[in-house]
Amino acid sequence: MRYALYFTPARDDRLTIAASAWLGRDAFGGVAPPVPSVTGLTPSEIAYHTAAPRRYGFHATLKAPFALAGAESEASLLAGLDDFAARTCGFAIPRLVIGNLDGFYALVPAARLPELDAFAADVVRFFDPFRVPLSDAEIARRNPDALKPEEVRNLVQWGYPYVFETFRFHMTLTGRVANDEAGRVKAALDGVFQPLLGDPVQVDGIALFVEPEPGAPFTVLSYKALARMPERRTA
Repeated sequence: MRYALYFTPARDDRLTIAASAWLGRDAFGGVAPPVPSVTGLTPSEIAYHTAAPRRYGFHATLKAPFALAGAESEASLLAGLDDFAARTCGFAIPRLVIGNLDGFYALVPAARLPELDAFAADVVRFFDPFRVPLSDAEIARRNPDALKPEEVRNLVQWGYPYVFETFRFHMTLTGRVANDEAGRVKAALDGVFQPLLGDPVQVDGIALFVEPEPGAPFTVLSYKALARMPERRTA
């Protein structure tokens, strides 16, 4: 069994509902909404392009999947989640856009947001004591020879290459898309998501996902609201 700390909007958020329909699975455990009707892609083509991210559900990785350290339990991890959420203030991402990251499409911030980077770093540090370190075999399976030196250091120390200075917030929407398919896929994504991307996205919760057994779909075990931002005083 593995766990992961992810950001996803709340279950009833319009963006979550649209992404669940697009991916063909509701990570909160409900029935996925109907596949969206889009111009240029059939339902089977959407299913093909979303096969890779479907297992993980709609999310942005904060603390990558990990097995629990021997002294920890699911109960202690849930207690840690309560503690972290109670002491961490929410904030907003001003705008998400549809980006292409090395061949796959994802929702990404329109501009770098230091507050978001700091939040992700806090998650990595806070929850690392719950994680069993990767074995040499697990590190080798992640093909460290293809990583940059700082990514290898992160993999060994934190269990994931893309943290801190190499972190890139993204909410994956497709697997890798061939160049000759990219235009059609991007047009379909625009049709589904552009109407929802005009407003700020509230980072006001954090989700603990669980993979019950190797290869099983990740589902939300617990979703915790973050502390509210203190209201500004006016003179």
